[in-house]
Amino acid sequence: MIINKKLNCGVRIVMEEIPYVQSVSIGIWVKAGSVDETAKNSGISHFIEHMLFKGTENRSAKKIAEDVDKIGGQINAFTGKEATCYYLKTLANNIDKAADILVDMFINSKFDEEEMEKEKRVVCEEIKMIEDSPEDDAHDIISELVFKGNPLAKSIIGTPKSLQGITRRAIKKYIAEEYTRDNIVISVCGSFDPEHVCELFDCKLTALSAEKTAKGFETAEYKPNYKIKVKDIEQSHLCMGLKGLSLDDERYYSLVLLNNIMGGSMSSRLFQNIREEKGLAYSVYSMSSSFSNTGYFNIYAGVGHDRIKDAVIGIQDELKRLKAEGITSEELDTAKEQLKGSYIFSLENVNGRMFSIGKNMLLLNRIYTPEEVMVNIDSVTMDDIREISELITDIHNYSGVLIGRNKVDLKKIMQS
Repeated sequence: MIINKKLNCGVRIVMEEIPYVQSVSIGIWVKAGSVDETAKNSGISHFIEHMLFKGTENRSAKKIAEDVDKIGGQINAFTGKEATCYYLKTLANNIDKAADILVDMFINSKFDEEEMEKEKRVVCEEIKMIEDSPEDDAHDIISELVFKGNPLAKSIIGTPKSLQGITRRAIKKYIAEEYTRDNIVISVCGSFDPEHVCELFDCKLTALSAEKTAKGFETAEYKPNYKIKVKDIEQSHLCMGLKGLSLDDERYYSLVLLNNIMGGSMSSRLFQNIREEKGLAYSVYSMSSSFSNTGYFNIYAGVGHDRIKDAVIGIQDELKRLKAEGITSEELDTAKEQLKGSYIFSLENVNGRMFSIGKNMLLLNRIYTPEEVMVNIDSVTMDDIREISELITDIHNYSGVLIGRNKVDLKKIMQS
């Protein structure tokens, strides 16, 4: 059973008790990410996530790691465009100590300036690592192009220049503005006593500011953009993307299912055509990413430098075929089973369930039960797929990114 309530301090908490397991996963979610940043402090959300592991008034960085090990725990965090999450999984009988560690990091982090300088160097190496992975780099760039003029275009990790401008004072200001009690969700899943968990957190988060100052969400009219990045690598990396759907759009599951059919698995149309039949790429797939207010649909292919045009034509041919012929009922049934399977598999551990209920409550302010999700998937019809196909079949509406050895006119190739 899922329990959703607001603590006396104003923080929302969502809990799913699973009494037959012997573990518990706790996540502290903050609705703060790269969308909340400026050009000057770009990357600050991600940098704060790093710094919370670097020592508190009560624990050094080493002591945090040791205390997690002592309770048989696993601790981690991640930053996205709209949210940051700090989470710890441990044995159920160690929940008090786990909560104490997370709250200590959350409330009492020191942000030591010497540690900050060291961590800036670490994050700069992380930036280089992404640049050394052209597939990841291409995905970041296509997101920037599709959301140009929109806060979602901002990089999560920032730049070396923006990192150098992040000061202890800037961090304190950002936390006071974004890490507020009305902007936080605590998500707990596993074996625990709900009343006791509420008591653990209720009185410990009052040091945080009460309310986040509302910000307007900028939007810009979408138009196709293109970027070529010349790099001496063995393979060219192509991304083609356009605007998609928000998390709460009623057509959300229709697009997710269509994505599965087009490029979500080894039996998908793009994989079978571009890789298996034409041998143009080793890796080819599509993905649909959704956020609170919008989303994007993206197709990726890693191809030989001399096969770029062939790959673009092959992808566009599949989009044309989708527009002209639609899909079969068998493809839709298969996609539904794939999606239900991957969803259920993700819930078969306490971390997966903690992520699901925490993200839903933070971004949508509601929880979808597994039963509701199954109904939503099964209710998608062939007519729904035909309607949503119109969103992704305009081949001249795609933005494009190419990272490779040769400088080619990608816009000309994609628009011809």
